[in-house]
Amino acid sequence: MEIINTADRIDIPPVGLGDEFFMREALSLARAAECLGEVPVGAVVVCDGVIVGRGFNSPIGDSDPTAHAEIAALRDAARNCGNYRLPGCELFVTLEPCAMCAGAIMHARISRVVYGARDAKTGAHGSVVDLFAVERLNYHAQIEGGVLAAECGNLLSQFFAARRRKNP
Repeated sequence: MEIINTADRIDIPPVGLGDEFFMREALSLARAAECLGEVPVGAVVVCDGVIVGRGFNSPIGDSDPTAHAEIAALRDAARNCGNYRLPGCELFVTLEPCAMCAGAIMHARISRVVYGARDAKTGAHGSVVDLFAVERLNYHAQIEGGVLAAECGNLLSQFFAARRRKNP
């Protein structure tokens, strides 16, 4: 008989609620980033209904321009899965990925990306460029945007409004 540690397991909720459920997990991580003074973006990597990677923005605290939520979640998932390739995994992130993160997503072979709010300044799924649609690239993930978009966008808007009030 196989013993399964269920402490870290998060089962897939009823059909139709999965994307929102995992996006709420990413939002929780975004709020953790905000508490640390970072731009509130969070991400989770999910494989077979189980969260295998978590991350949130930490470029300020880590003094690392690559410390985006997606990169942190991919690194965590790769360590937990024992492979830098993550085929069959899904990435849920509160903000449309930038070009750097889009490249990492493709290299990791993530099968599906679900994001919340669009990013008019650096978004790489059509807001600025659409790297995921470049036919010449050798790998393409399925992309879905707009899951809990208002909630994800409001978190960011409120963060930046508070920052502007603090530093006029």
